[in-house]
Amino acid sequence: MFRSIKALIIKEFIATLSDPKSRFVLMVSPIVQLLILSYAATLDVTSATIGILNKDMGKPSFELIERFIGSKTFKKIYYLNNESQLKEMIDQQKIMAAIHIDSQFSKNVLQKKPASFQLILDGRKSNTTQILQGYILQILNQYNLDYIYDQPPVIETELIPRNWYNPNLIYTWFTVPGLIGILSMVICIMLTSLSVSRERELGTFDQLLVSPLSPLEILIGKTVPAVILAMVEASLILLSGLFIFKIPFHGSFLGLYLGMFSFILSVLGIGLFLSSICKTQQQSLLTSFIFISPSIILSGYATPIETMPVWLQRATVFNPMKYYLIIIRGSFLKQLPFSEILLNTYPLLLIAFFNLLFSYWFFKRRLD
Repeated sequence: MFRSIKALIIKEFIATLSDPKSRFVLMVSPIVQLLILSYAATLDVTSATIGILNKDMGKPSFELIERFIGSKTFKKIYYLNNESQLKEMIDQQKIMAAIHIDSQFSKNVLQKKPASFQLILDGRKSNTTQILQGYILQILNQYNLDYIYDQPPVIETELIPRNWYNPNLIYTWFTVPGLIGILSMVICIMLTSLSVSRERELGTFDQLLVSPLSPLEILIGKTVPAVILAMVEASLILLSGLFIFKIPFHGSFLGLYLGMFSFILSVLGIGLFLSSICKTQQQSLLTSFIFISPSIILSGYATPIETMPVWLQRATVFNPMKYYLIIIRGSFLKQLPFSEILLNTYPLLLIAFFNLLFSYWFFKRRLD
């Protein structure tokens, strides 16, 4: 039995590494996705364009404008002449936001009266402009503290923000650990879903059926190479996070790899199920994304699960990605205790057991 399984595993490695589609999934796809998602999938706004319509010639208004010029957030600032030009610039999407300073701004500031200006945002880019609004309000609040209220009260209260786990709010520290889980899932599902469909396309699947191998032996021979390759790919992405993106690691590698192995087992069954119902590799690739896309959305990778509707929060209980993101982000940034890792590994093992059991039953049924 073990010799047969070993031979099938070796054959599966050779078939996977010699197939162009499988090599693309293994070598090219993870690198491209890691680079794109690490740098593009970010909520930081660092190259915004804004317009300023200043109808005031006083010193306070120019000092306020200088603060926007010195900020790294704004790539380019347009100086506008009138309201119609302001409207045209926003309509043509040349600027994301516009600041309108009226003629009484400096007068009110110097007289210690409330001074206001108008902030106009492009509602077509709601997420970006909301973040940009927060940056502009930070500049305005600091301006108020430095200029308007230059006479501090007897008792001065100062708010000092402090961010846990990611003090400088570096976005790659948050995204790259999650990408390790996402890319591991994509690779594992793709490899297992392509395995049987590739056999059918090449006509070698019928040879497996007439061989002395049992359905369980065939299943083991298909899953072991996928587990090994997915673990290797996940380790390479992990090393890139440590040495290329310089993300600090505070947890336990033993706990991380325990969670990684449990997670890969949990998604193996899904890939095997997809491979058993698809006849071609193209069908397998397209069907895989039916599961991958909702799994990423419901994992908490970009959107906190707590902000989802209650019925969707209950559905995330069956999503293995949810538990693995807790393990890997906690291992990188929080020094997650081993007990917490085990607490999130337990659901992964349950999901893996039922997924593999169902896959074996369905796989055996398709062979019979």
